Amino acid sequence: MQLITTDPNHLEYPTATLHYTILGGIRLEGLDRMRVTLKIEVRDRQHEHYLQHPELANLALRHNLDLYNDTQVERLIRKAAERLEVGSTVLTQTIAKLTSELELYRLQEIKAQSNQGEQPRKILNEKERAAAESFLKAPALLKRTNERIGKSGVVGEATNRLLMYLVFTSRKCHQPLHVVSLGSSGSGKTHLQEKVGALIPQEDRIEITTLSENAFYYFGQRELTHRLILIEDLDGAESALYPLRELQSKKKISKTVAHKDARGNTRTVHLRVEGPVCVAGCTTRERLYEDNANRSFLLYLDESAEQDQQIMDYQRAKSAGLVDEKGEAHATELLQNCQRILRPITVRNPYAPYLQIPPEVFKPRRTNAHYLSFIEVVTYYHQYQREVKTDTATGEQYIETTKADIQAANQLLQHTLLRKSDELSGACRNYFERLKNWLGETSKTAFTNRQARTVLRTSPSTQKRYTGQLQACGLIRRATGGNRKQGFLFEIVSPKEYEHLQARIQNVLDDIFEKLPEPKQVAQGTQPDQTTDGPLHPLPVAQNTKWPSGSPQQASGSKTGGAA
Repeated sequence: MQLITTDPNHLEYPTATLHYTILGGIRLEGLDRMRVTLKIEVRDRQHEHYLQHPELANLALRHNLDLYNDTQVERLIRKAAERLEVGSTVLTQTIAKLTSELELYRLQEIKAQSNQGEQPRKILNEKERAAAESFLKAPALLKRTNERIGKSGVVGEATNRLLMYLVFTSRKCHQPLHVVSLGSSGSGKTHLQEKVGALIPQEDRIEITTLSENAFYYFGQRELTHRLILIEDLDGAESALYPLRELQSKKKISKTVAHKDARGNTRTVHLRVEGPVCVAGCTTRERLYEDNANRSFLLYLDESAEQDQQIMDYQRAKSAGLVDEKGEAHATELLQNCQRILRPITVRNPYAPYLQIPPEVFKPRRTNAHYLSFIEVVTYYHQYQREVKTDTATGEQYIETTKADIQAANQLLQHTLLRKSDELSGACRNYFERLKNWLGETSKTAFTNRQARTVLRTSPSTQKRYTGQLQACGLIRRATGGNRKQGFLFEIVSPKEYEHLQARIQNVLDDIFEKLPEPKQVAQGTQPDQTTDGPLHPLPVAQNTKWPSGSPQQASGSKTGGAA
């Protein structure tokens, strides 16, 4: 006979003469005990003995005991044998078999629960793999990827969506990148993150709405390794931001806690969770999460009227049944399969010693590391279009960054580097640019806070904060005229300051790219000259040269693989 487990709270074990029922099921924790509530009934009620004693036919024995306790089991056997008039030998044998069946069932349930959070990895068939490889090998990969992202249902945000997709791809790398989406309430931050996140295979992503303070420490040791963690709102994970930052920076977190075992003895348990991980989150409060933001790429959503119109047009088309939902699902599946066939491989950037970030960028050390890592991710995504080389000294296989990868990265990161060079927060910058546009359209040179607040539909408290930032940065100043009753007049110091900053950053990136040496010069070991405009001088480099710690040469190669 076998244990019947159709209802986990009402397990049944029928034998030839008896019928056992485990009321309430069994507890899965504590393998050193097996407490159950047993109901024992006579199965063969048509037996001659029970026909002569009908009072025994409907009799059942209910008993609570630990099946691992011999004393309790012996007491049950004596009691059941006396009350049900069944042989003690039969009871002993059937209870022993029942105990073995319950042990096997419990171990199976524990294993099933431990694997419950793991998504089974999809095995691609030949057709799916061929389609994904063909997509990754075709020219203009980034352009076609961006088009596919649009066909999957992501409306607008052309630069942000491609940049986010590449950042999510970096989860497979040794140095994953992170992203924080910023924008006002209702601007679509969570929707963009959700839609682009859906292009990553389900088995590689974890979606979180809220987190307790110690939640990250109780994941399995390798459960988060090379995973994408999507946090719907950073406000919901505020208490867990510290371990999250450590997981981003150190790629591991650990915690020592006191734990009581089954016997009540207290012992020390060391919890350890390993990365690396790729983290994405959304928030409206940029300054509040500055420590997390400076570890991430900051994506400011498009809140223009044109973007609003695109989204509303899509909503109307979907409501009318005019959206090709099968086409969206096909585009999503294709990009997921492309992610599945990306293999671990090292990326080396021979142009790294020649690359610089604009001097206007705040926190240049961290931004420079992000810039180099993003270039490597672009190369990694093009791995099916790159020659696989082998290091003769170590035998390690790797692919190399091309000038096209750097140019693509510069185009995608231009706006991000611009924001990282801006003294203003993203929300304040959006307010200031709208203010300048309004003044230009109305040919005004001065304004009052009341006028600006009415036109731009901003709350008094928010406008007061923005005005303080703008005055502190010297971007607006008090103009002559106005009074406390009617409102003081303000004027903009330099209406073109943002355009000038944008031009300087673009010029720096263009100048550096134009001065990059040809691949042959890089292969010969050409090193950049110390002067700004001087020629490049070839320097012989020994194969086993060890660069000093922190040198640009040391940073030119990095592990960009690691996830199966």
